[in-house]
Amino acid sequence: MKLFKQSFVSVVLLFFLSIKAYGWIYPEHRDITLLAIQNLSPEYRSVLDELWAKARTGYEERLTTAVIDATQSVNPTQLDYASWPAISGDHSCSPENMLYNVLQTDWILQVANIAAQLKIDLYESKNRYEHINAIRDSDIKFQRVDPEYATRAGSNNVHFLLARPNADTNVREYLTACLSEGAELNSLGAYTWFHVSALLKASKFFNENLSDEERSALILSALADEAFALHFLQDSFAAGHTAGTWGDASQRKGTHDYYNEKGLEISTWDGRRMILTGDAFMRVNDAELAAIPIRTSIEQFLDAASGKFAFDYQYGNEILKASPDSFSVCANSFMLPREIDPELIDPIAKILVTTPVPGLATGLGELPRFRTELGLFIGAVSSVRGNTVSGGFGTNQSKPGALGGLDAGIRVGLGIEGVMHGGGDGLVFLDFGWRQDGPSTMRFGNSTVLEEGGQFTAAIPGREGFNFRFRMPFWLLPLDLLITSPILLFSPETYASMAVTAGLGGLIPWQAGIETGIGRIQFILGREIGVTLYGRGKQKDAILVSIDEDETALVNFKSTQLDFPFFEYRPFRTFSLDQSSSLVIQLNFGVDIPHSSNIVLPEGLETPKLRPVWYIGFRAAFDWRYYF
Repeated sequence: MKLFKQSFVSVVLLFFLSIKAYGWIYPEHRDITLLAIQNLSPEYRSVLDELWAKARTGYEERLTTAVIDATQSVNPTQLDYASWPAISGDHSCSPENMLYNVLQTDWILQVANIAAQLKIDLYESKNRYEHINAIRDSDIKFQRVDPEYATRAGSNNVHFLLARPNADTNVREYLTACLSEGAELNSLGAYTWFHVSALLKASKFFNENLSDEERSALILSALADEAFALHFLQDSFAAGHTAGTWGDASQRKGTHDYYNEKGLEISTWDGRRMILTGDAFMRVNDAELAAIPIRTSIEQFLDAASGKFAFDYQYGNEILKASPDSFSVCANSFMLPREIDPELIDPIAKILVTTPVPGLATGLGELPRFRTELGLFIGAVSSVRGNTVSGGFGTNQSKPGALGGLDAGIRVGLGIEGVMHGGGDGLVFLDFGWRQDGPSTMRFGNSTVLEEGGQFTAAIPGREGFNFRFRMPFWLLPLDLLITSPILLFSPETYASMAVTAGLGGLIPWQAGIETGIGRIQFILGREIGVTLYGRGKQKDAILVSIDEDETALVNFKSTQLDFPFFEYRPFRTFSLDQSSSLVIQLNFGVDIPHSSNIVLPEGLETPKLRPVWYIGFRAAFDWRYYF
């Protein structure tokens, strides 16, 4: 019980560290940026090409010759500028961090390769199940090459639009709430912060007399700031990010996932109406809509770098270095103060008013909310089981047979099955219950007369016992998250990464859940164990054991049965706002270990030895949960 409590507390803390609800997925971010750059006028494209040529000086092996490479697919050896917004936010925490990853790490090329394959898999998917499995596979691969993938920026809502406080909130009031010092970090606030950083550096690039080396470093940093900004401007056009961020983690994640897949009708602050989908479900129309403000933002950046957009880039005496902005969207939760030239306000506002009007905060008129299976729950479970056994407990009872049983119990646990696009299974629970078994089909001896004795002559009579069941994912070996839980005190990020990997199927992801048209299947060996304690009640368990051909003994005993499910199938699942129910069918094997035996009759005989009974069978359970 102490071990369960320790692991349960660890996973509860992990739960709040690892809610993954980003905006568009990597290939979608990249496609939006590609489209925006392709739609630039020849004049603007020429300026961008010149800036890119200066920025890649010294990094020609890592950065593509052209600013975008529309033909790039799997196994890329270089990265283009369209990949930078995709890497921002989801695979980095700041422009400084993003540029370092782009230029200095090898794993980022693996990320680009996984993303390219994901785009192919999503295009080729024929139904929702193949679509979800493709996302699940990519999440597993992303987590493997980028251990911070699932937990990066999980402590705030920087990828989301702030909810409107009331229906009559106007655009000025809303934008002021998003951008003011101390405001909760949000997608429009993050976009504006990094876009301003990019504009300031671009203006300095045009106006100051710098060496070629200084100009190259400065415009490289400015491009990094702008790419990071574009990521969050793109996020504001994902349906799940416009519905509002209020509610507990389960509601935020469930609402996010629902509207991203089902779509949401929205209007922008400047009066356009449209239907948006969201991450992993982007349509061509979504990309075209999001690319419009992205193109405008890039044009402003290019105007600043070419001197067409004049403002005081030294306003407020901000020190502009030839390095990307270091403000971390992972480590901070609130907007910082910043003084900028008022001349910047109107141009930036022209972009912000093209973004979707977000849903209302909690209260009258709120958008319908949805939950995913995240959080603490209490539940009930009942099951029927059938086992084929290797024989009886007596050493001479080797004839195989079968037996069945029923059990019921209560369940307490933590559901984190929707952390990664619904493809994971981080379920943790402990069951307490009662089990009733019927008698075995084989007799305790070989005489045909015994066939008429019913339960009394069964090799294993009907029994009842206390039943316990524990489930927890593992990283590499069963219970390793429990054993390594002290790591949480010193490195919560490391532990969270291990636990998310475990939920996705483990370091060797053979336990990942697979969605099919008839339900979900999963290999679960080592994730779950059942323990039944027989003979602990007021009524003792007893069996008849043949001592030899002429003598039979009556033996009292206790036993402990260990149950190891290895395959699971869920043919259906329903989930309302706070309850779920499902049918679970498991294939299992185990062993029933006898102990504490003593002879009852006849007196004076030595207690015969009893042997463990091995079995293989199935268990069909009805699982109901109530989420708090």
